[in-house]
Amino acid sequence: MTATPPAHQPLADAQPVQTHSAQLQPVQPGTARIAVAYHSGYGHTARQAEAVAAGAGAVRGATAELVPLDELTDDIWDRLAAADAIIFGAPTYMGSPSAVFKAFAEASSDVWANNLGWRDKIAAGFTNSKAMSGDKFNSLVDFAVLAAQHGMIWVGLDIYPGWAESTASIEDLNRLGSWLGAMAQSDADLSAEKAPPETDLRTAAALGSRVAIVTLRHLRGALAA
Repeated sequence: MTATPPAHQPLADAQPVQTHSAQLQPVQPGTARIAVAYHSGYGHTARQAEAVAAGAGAVRGATAELVPLDELTDDIWDRLAAADAIIFGAPTYMGSPSAVFKAFAEASSDVWANNLGWRDKIAAGFTNSKAMSGDKFNSLVDFAVLAAQHGMIWVGLDIYPGWAESTASIEDLNRLGSWLGAMAQSDADLSAEKAPPETDLRTAAALGSRVAIVTLRHLRGALAA
């Protein structure tokens, strides 16, 4: 199970990923705008975020934008308001998302109070830790509950678990066996240039691709309704 599901286009076809900048960039009508809202403590989760964005940007009709959450400016909230989908990401520290992400989640209560400003946006999540488990599932649950409280629509992985049979490989997609979101594992003594491994980055890209596809379908359905 090392191949990406047929619905996902190769990353080589991806459009350049937009990064955080001073002004919102215009997109073509009908384009799905995917925002990857993330915090990274040491750069490992940032690599995972880049892979998620690359996977989303590989889907025709979608654009992806990295939105780091280190400083919560008005511009960040504007970008998330303009997005059709928000993919949440953070490292797992002590069994839950990082404090920086938690501060963002609490600050998003202003969006919630304004008539559920993210209602019906597509949502997904990803996380990274140094341990194989590291209780990363708890972070994904935090993301999913945050999305539910905002009235968003959650999308998980659609990939069978890899590395789960005697003949399987560590290079399999979804080697950590998560469906709620994408997980990655980074050895504590490796820099962000060497971790997470490529298999986890491919899994992250597959999540981004699926979110983009689902978002496009959601937008088309809304137009037809």
